[in-house]
Amino acid sequence: MAGIETSPGTGNGKLVRDGIPQIIRDEGAEPVTYIAGPEEYRARLREKLREEVAELLDADERSAPAELADVAEVLLALAADLGLSPEQLEAIRVAKASERGSFAGRIVWMGNR
Repeated sequence: MAGIETSPGTGNGKLVRDGIPQIIRDEGAEPVTYIAGPEEYRARLREKLREEVAELLDADERSAPAELADVAEVLLALAADLGLSPEQLEAIRVAKASERGSFAGRIVWMGNR
């Protein structure tokens, strides 16, 4: 693919969705990209999660669903990087909810007496 390198270029860059380079090309520019190695990929996914969570926290009710979907996309990529399928991740979530509960009860803990 044109514009994709296999080693880091200059600058910090940021992890982007797979379709972004083509969108940039379609807009008439040529993106400069490279494929992150495994360690860098995991670090950049964590960085992307922070970015997407920050955007979710700043979102209003109208834009929050799209931001939540972005967070979910990064979570699924992190799970895959750890060797977990979406179904395995969901099974872990369900097991934790079964053992410890969920957040549906809106319980706020204030400490112990």
